[in-house]
Amino acid sequence: MRSGLALLLATALAIPLPAFAQDAAPQTFDQLAPEIDALFALYQADAHVPGLVYGIVKDGKLAYVNGVGVQDLDAKRPVTPDSLFRIASMTKAFTALSILKLRDDGKLRLDDLAEDYIPEMKGWTYPTKDSPRIRIRDLLQHVGGLVTDDPWGDRQQVLPQEDFTNMIAAGVPFSRVPQSSHEYSNFGYALLGRIVTNASGMPYTDYVRQTILTPLGMTASGYDVTKAPKERYARGYRWENEAWSPEPEMIDGAFNAMGGLQVSANDYAKWVAFLLSAWPARDDPDTGPVKRSTVREIAQGLNFTSVANRIGSTGADACKQSLAYGMGWRVAQDCDLGLTLAHGGGYPGYGSHVMLMPDHGVGIFALANRTYAGPSGPAWDTAVAMDKAGLLESRTVPVSPAVADAFVAVRAAYAAGSLAPLDGRLAMNFLLDRSAENWAAELAQLRRAVGECPDAQPLAPMGAMSTAFRLDCEKGKLDGMLLLAPTTPATIQALRLRAVPPPAP
Repeated sequence: MRSGLALLLATALAIPLPAFAQDAAPQTFDQLAPEIDALFALYQADAHVPGLVYGIVKDGKLAYVNGVGVQDLDAKRPVTPDSLFRIASMTKAFTALSILKLRDDGKLRLDDLAEDYIPEMKGWTYPTKDSPRIRIRDLLQHVGGLVTDDPWGDRQQVLPQEDFTNMIAAGVPFSRVPQSSHEYSNFGYALLGRIVTNASGMPYTDYVRQTILTPLGMTASGYDVTKAPKERYARGYRWENEAWSPEPEMIDGAFNAMGGLQVSANDYAKWVAFLLSAWPARDDPDTGPVKRSTVREIAQGLNFTSVANRIGSTGADACKQSLAYGMGWRVAQDCDLGLTLAHGGGYPGYGSHVMLMPDHGVGIFALANRTYAGPSGPAWDTAVAMDKAGLLESRTVPVSPAVADAFVAVRAAYAAGSLAPLDGRLAMNFLLDRSAENWAAELAQLRRAVGECPDAQPLAPMGAMSTAFRLDCEKGKLDGMLLLAPTTPATIQALRLRAVPPPAP
C-alpha cells in the first residue's frame, strides 16, 4: 500500500511515489500457478489456439514456464519450452537494439537521415514542401509518416532483397507528414533492417545473431524457419470456418527485421532476463552484449502519448495508462505495476505477447501458433495476479547521504520546535516561500497534535534528492516529505508535514 501523505505531497510536487511493502505475506509461484494456468487455458479455448507456451522471468531466471496444446495437428507433438514459434512484431525489439548498438559503436547516429544509409530513399517525394526528411529515430518510433500496414506488411516477409530495393526506389505514398504523429509501420522497420545491413557491412540476420543471439546463448533462435528441427517446430495455423488450416511457411526475406524471428520459450527467457538486468542503474561491471544504459533507452517514448486502458480483464476498473511508443516497445506507466514495456506479435500462423515490469525485475511472455492470436490478456492478468499475490517486489531506492543528513536535521527541527537546527541547510527559496515565524507556529501546532516523535520508520526515498517519511509519535504519527535543491552542498528547498492522529477505537 502507499502512504496517503506521500500521495498528496508527491502529486503536489510532481515527484514519483515510493512503493511500500505488501501487508500480507506473498504467495509462492506454486500457489499461484493454478490461477495462471487457468487464465491461459481459458484463452486457448476461446481463441481456438492449437498450442501455446507461456513463461515468467523473475530475478534473471525463468521462474515459471508451461506449454499446452500441440505444435502441429498432424503429428500432435505437445508444446514444450523448446518448441519454436515465430514471434512476429516482437522481433522489432531486436532490430531497435541492433540500431542502438550500431549507434554506440559509432556506425550511425539516430538523427542521421535514413537516406544516408539507404540511397534509394533520396528520390522520395514528401507530402509537403516543408516536410522534414525521415531520420533513423523516426523509423524506430513510428513517426516517419508511413501508413499503418499490418495486414500487408505481414505478407512481405518473403520478399527478396532485390525486390525490396526496387520497392524503396519506387517511392512511397505518405500517410502524413513525418514527425507529426505516431503511426505504426512494418515497412519502416524493414527499412531499419536495411540500415543495419548497410551500416554494419553484414546481412541483418548475421548482425543480430553475432551481436545479440549468440552472446545471450539463444542458440535455438533464428530467422530461417525452413532449417528449424521438425520435432520442435510449431506449425502455424489459422482458424477459419470453424476449422484449422495451415498457413504458408514463409521463408526469410527482406521484411525479417519487422517480424521474422523464431524462438523457443527457453531462448526467449534469456532475452527477457537480459533486458530486465539493465534496471536499476548501478556501478556493477557492464558485461552484456549491449550497455545497460542503452537497453534502458528503449523505454524513452516520444511526446505523441495517448491514454489507454490496461490490457486484460482488470483494464476497465484500473486507472488509465499513459502510453507512448519507445524503441520497439509500447511504454506505459501503470498505477499498480509501475513502468511497463510491452509488445504484441501478429503474423500468419502465429500470435505472441511480452510485457516487462522493470521496477520489479519481472517479465511475462506467451507464444501461440494461430494467426493473429494475441495472448496479451492472460499475460497482463498474470501480472495483476502476481501483484495481488505479493510476487512483484519493488526495488528499494537507496537513501542517499544527502537525504539521510537532511532528514536528521528535520527531526531535530521538529524536536526543537523551530528552524534553528536547519541554519545553513535551507535553500534560498525556503524562507521566501514561508516565513520562519509561520514555520514556528506550525511546528507548535503539530507538537500539540501528536507530541514528541522519538521513533522513525524507514525512509521511502523517491530518488537521491527526495524522500517521504513517517515518524512514530506519542499521540499518532507525523508524515512528511522533504525535497532537496540542486545545489552543492545540497540544501532543503521544500518540506511538508502532516499530523496523522491515531485511529478511532
